[in-house]
Amino acid sequence: MSPSGVVKIFGISRVRWFGSLIAAALCGLSVLTAAAAPAESAASAPAERDMAQWIERMHSAPCSRAYAGTFVVLSANGAMSSSRIWHACDGQQQLERVESLSGTPRTVYRRNDEVRTFLPQVRVVRSDRRDASGLFPRVPVVSGTSIAQFYTPRLLGQERVAGFMSDVVAFQPADTLRFGYRLWSERETGMVVKLQTLAADGRVLEQAAFSELDLNAPVKVDQLSRLMDATSGYKVVATSVVKTTAKAEGWTLRQPVAGFVPVSCHRRAVSDAPDAPSVLQCLYSDGLASVSLFVEPFDPQRHPAQPQVSSIGATQLLAQRGPSDMWLTAVGEVPLQTLRLFVGQLERMR
Repeated sequence: MSPSGVVKIFGISRVRWFGSLIAAALCGLSVLTAAAAPAESAASAPAERDMAQWIERMHSAPCSRAYAGTFVVLSANGAMSSSRIWHACDGQQQLERVESLSGTPRTVYRRNDEVRTFLPQVRVVRSDRRDASGLFPRVPVVSGTSIAQFYTPRLLGQERVAGFMSDVVAFQPADTLRFGYRLWSERETGMVVKLQTLAADGRVLEQAAFSELDLNAPVKVDQLSRLMDATSGYKVVATSVVKTTAKAEGWTLRQPVAGFVPVSCHRRAVSDAPDAPSVLQCLYSDGLASVSLFVEPFDPQRHPAQPQVSSIGATQLLAQRGPSDMWLTAVGEVPLQTLRLFVGQLERMR
């Protein structure tokens, strides 16, 4: 699988934009207000929470109220993008509409794990199923992790983001297999309104933030659902996706990578052609960071002889020939050495 093919399936493509908020952050002009906010009373002082409490707060916040806003992503290499987001939840369903404001025009709807991408220029709707972790903030709900062993939270203070006072907390990794994070959690709802992914030396690899946000937006689940189902005039293309397991496909990790547990595994067609080949995608997560392993037959016409390494912001990619004449691609927002561990530990059972 080529890097562009992985991007297509994995959904790495990000919206890019440059706003005053991000510019201020990059120039080091953003100053935490813990000590510099005399208006803050003792009663509103930031609350200390353990790792589990922070994660629970992040998971539950998106369903606390409907919202709409403009979302910005900026990578360390200067790539920027932006999109407009509408989000609603009724306890049973999470609906989200994401309209790209840069690059190729497209609108993505998510209804739990169901995804439809409207491409108005070619009048095509691509239908797929993805893990609900694709919803912003992309914090997967993962059972079986020991996240407190691998990250230590440290409350840094408070800061206003998109007009909302937020607690600023750093998640310091316990080893070199994962990046660190700095996040801004809106004080009332707990919603993550800004997130930075940090290298071991403290550099910001990628940051995402709302430049403007309405936490009382009149967004309804049924309203977004009707828009998602309004495919008249479009050609609907459904990608073949079959749920499976690594074991059922004859693959296993000789040794688990510390902190990461299996989340899901699917076999996906690489295109909508009737005879399109498929690729196996298995997702692993430590509760914050995720790694996808793609496995497909080696094809000398499409795959190079030498290993391939690339990065997009905090997302790293490693692709190389593997056992049983297969082509392995590992993608994740983790250091490259973590991807090497995954690829090195993957073995054929039969």
